[in-house]
This record gives sequence, C-alpha cells and structure tokens, in this order.
Amino acid sequence: MQVTRALLVAMICAGSVLFANAQQKNKEKDRQAGGQVVDSGTFGVFVNGHRVATETFSIEQSNNGSVAVSRFKTEPGLDQAEQTSELQLTAGGDLRKYEWKEISPGKTQAIVQPNETLLVERSTENPQAKPEEHPFLLPLSTSILDDYFFVHREILMWKYLGMACHQENGRVSCPVGQRAQFGALNAHARSSLLVGVEFTGREKVPIRGVEQELNHFALKSDMGDWSLWLDDQFKLVRIVVPADNTEVVRD
Repeated sequence: MQVTRALLVAMICAGSVLFANAQQKNKEKDRQAGGQVVDSGTFGVFVNGHRVATETFSIEQSNNGSVAVSRFKTEPGLDQAEQTSELQLTAGGDLRKYEWKEISPGKTQAIVQPNETLLVERSTENPQAKPEEHPFLLPLSTSILDDYFFVHREILMWKYLGMACHQENGRVSCPVGQRAQFGALNAHARSSLLVGVEFTGREKVPIRGVEQELNHFALKSDMGDWSLWLDDQFKLVRIVVPADNTEVVRD
C-alpha cells in the first residue's frame, strides 16, 4: 500500500503516527480555535443486514493532543440504548483520560485515567453512588477499544500505520503481511487484551452499491477476528465481524 505523504496531514497523533507538518497558517488557526477536526461522521451498524444502531463521532487534534468523542444510539423501534464516550490522548499518543456514560437504559459511568505506573478505572452504576476502583497494570500507551465505539478501531489503525509502516521518497508504504501487536483495554468489560493487526493488501469492496478499492486490515484478539477497510485518506470505511453477522459502514 502506498499513498502520498500529504494524505497523513489530517491524522491525529495516536502513538507514532506519521504526520506531515501543517503550514504555519494552519498552526496559528488551530491555536486560536483550540483544535482541528481531522475526521467526523457517522457509522451505520448492521446485524444480519438490518440497521440496528448509529455511531456519531468526531476526532479533533491540537498542539496539546487529540480528543475523540462519540455517541452510540440504537435505531427507533428497537430496545432503547444510548451511550457516549470521550477519549483524550496526549500529543505523543498516550492516554490522558477516557470517559464513557450510559444514557439509557441505565446510568452506568466509568472513567479511566493514569495513576503513576498503571491505569485506574473508576466506575459507578449511577451518578450518586460511590465509584469502584479497578486498577490495571498497563502502560499509558495502551489503546482503548470499547464495545460500542468503532471510532476507537480507526485510531488503532492509525497507530498501526505509525508503527508498522515507513516513509520512502515522500510516500508511506505498508508491506503486505506486516504484523504488529498492541495492548488494549475494554472499559465496558473491565478487561485488558492483546490485539494483533495485519495489512493484507488492496481489495475492491462494494460500499452502498458502489465498488471501491480500499486498504484491508485484519484485527485478531480475544474479542474475535475483525476485518477493517480504510480508504486512501486512511479513514475507516467498513468493518465486518463474521462471528456476529455484524457490518459497520461509514454513512
């Protein structure tokens, strides 16, 4: 897979992602506005071909780091479920803070923050209850991969690009079959996991009836095997989870 270096300008710094330097004018604008949106939109979630939920997300980058916010909501006519999340990363891609809230049907909340050499998750079943603490002996570089927020997978793919790919003659190249492993935390499940990512090549994939040539990545973990497709701007376009008959498609 090869793309021009300029295509990476809009990416957030999640780990060692390869960035091109923005022009000074854009830097001044970012300082004044507080950040630049590098990706936003919605993902439709389909089970057995039927749309069951929508994730609305936005990723903003500034000189101080990046913030990814997301809202997951089931479709009308189904059992009501709604959750929100906010993932804050440092400029180096380390975890600064992660927070998710259940809007309905319950009111569960959780916050994950660094505490010296480990991560601590504080969760509660309702805002008035005393939080329970769940320590994890994980480094600050740990990725967040929560259950209902697929934008976290896009951020993981960007981290992979920075670690497993390289620049040559002003272009970014990812060798087919190149593998990398990442430590991750699933805040909903309160569990850590090891995730393997591999670039498998270019594929022509039908997206809403239109065939597109996309970059295919394989993700393997205790959560199962996932297939992810990114476009040439490295934005997540499609996810397939065969074991759950689930497909996620960018609207």
